Amino acid sequence: MKVVIAGGHGKVALLLEQLLSERGDVVTGLIRNPAQAEALEKAGAQARLVDLEKATSDEVARHLTGADAVVFAAGAGPGSSVGRKDSVDRGAAILLADAAESACVGRYLLLSAMGADLRAVDDESLDPVFRTYLRAKLAADITEPQQAEDVIASGQADAVFLGRELLRNPYWAQHAALALDAEPTWPDQYAYVVQRRKR
Repeated sequence: MKVVIAGGHGKVALLLEQLLSERGDVVTGLIRNPAQAEALEKAGAQARLVDLEKATSDEVARHLTGADAVVFAAGAGPGSSVGRKDSVDRGAAILLADAAESACVGRYLLLSAMGADLRAVDDESLDPVFRTYLRAKLAADITEPQQAEDVIASGQADAVFLGRELLRNPYWAQHAALALDAEPTWPDQYAYVVQRRKR
């Protein structure tokens, strides 16, 4: 499998690059600082120089040609401004998604953040820079059944994977089916009870 990781020098990215390369995948890390290339090579990844704040979608897409999956692990980092949090943590994530679509990469994974929920982004007591970061991460979350249905129906994705929302509501899939006027499926151990209650 060929995997391209944006933000290839971050802590999570370096660990992921090592794990993927150890299992035999071909890994490329996108970085903007050439001094970071050696660390990627030690992790088993090839380094490519790309500044996601300055590159166009077509330029990024050229680096994704032939990839099976892309991972957005980039971030503006600590000490950055509201503007950079928006241009990297939100803007570059969108740029990478557009580039992945242009390059016909079927899998896109965006690393989210702990605490990215509606309560947090509206919490005035939080630092404005951190709230901007959380807003950027929250923008990619799918929380409502109709959102997931629209993404699949429009052909934007073949599948939608839920993370945080399943932690909040482990029965999300069953509730989504009901909300979309479909018959929910239940694990075998629950199906008997569900069928009995319908009688």
